[in-house]
Parts: sequence; C-alpha cells; structure tokens
Amino acid sequence: MKDERITVRKREAADLDACVRVLADVHASDGYPVDWPRDPAEWLAPPDSADSPDSLGAWVALLDGTLVGHVCLSAARPGDTAPGLWAGRHGTGPERSAVVSRLYVSPKARGHGIGALLLAETLRASRGLGLHPVLDVVTSDRSAAALYERQGWTLLATGEQRWGPDRTVQVHSYAAPR
Repeated sequence: MKDERITVRKREAADLDACVRVLADVHASDGYPVDWPRDPAEWLAPPDSADSPDSLGAWVALLDGTLVGHVCLSAARPGDTAPGLWAGRHGTGPERSAVVSRLYVSPKARGHGIGALLLAETLRASRGLGLHPVLDVVTSDRSAAALYERQGWTLLATGEQRWGPDRTVQVHSYAAPR
C-alpha cells in the first residue's frame, strides 16, 4: 500500500540545508558517508551541478512535509567501478549507465519504504534517458546492500576502489534490474 504521507520530488537549492541536517543524522547513526565531507552541501550539490554535464538529477523524499531522504543520479565518471563492470557484461560503454549516489534516509523515518521510493525515482529517470542505473556501496554498509538486493539489484562484483593516492576501500558494485 502506498504511504500517502510520502512525497518524492526534484531537489531544489532551498532543500540543501535540510539535506545536510539529515545527512548529519545519518552519519552519526550509520557512519554514512564514511568520510564526513569538508563542505556537505557542496558534496551533495557541487557548484553548477544542475548544469554539470555529469549531473542527471537529484531528488528528495518528504514525510508529512519534512525532508527525510535524498538521492542523486549522475553520468559515469572515472573511478566509478560499477559502470565499467556493467558495460563489460553487456557489451557496451560505461556511458550507457547512470550512477546512483548520495542515497540516504533519516534514521527517524525508516520503515516507510522511502529508500525504495528514491531508488525507483532513479530507475525512472535513468531509463527515461536510455541509461541503466548502477551503483557502488562500501562493503561495510550492509543495510544499504540489503535494500538494493530486496529491490532486485544484481551484485556485479566486490572489489577495491581508490579513494585517494594512499587509500582504497572495499565496495560492492550493483546494477538495477533489467
């Protein structure tokens, strides 16, 4: 049954302060993001992100009018693991994929299917662009991996991703259902 109290819509510039507050709650509760960004608002919406060639959109979820969730969709970038894995399996280039990122839901708003609704929005948007959604998630984020698997996403591989000159992390790479 659809929860009529939940709305998913395009993120607006005026949403960023609330997005950062929710992100801080998620970081305190779950450790996401692994490294707290120097400028969280910029991490969520880099300058000129709406006009950036790799930005395909961002959405927020509201529960009873309060912002409680967020997700972004972008073109594949160097360093993303999932686009290359998906492309290799389907005989196409990574540019035929769209990368889901910055997905989080307030700990206080969980249990309403908000993460699934935000994922569904990225599916609709990427497919509308003729792209296939993929994502990378750190292996320690078991609840996120469980969400993707419940939604029918396929684990492509688990491996290392470089996060800096002296740092690698283990990630699971997933592709959305076809």
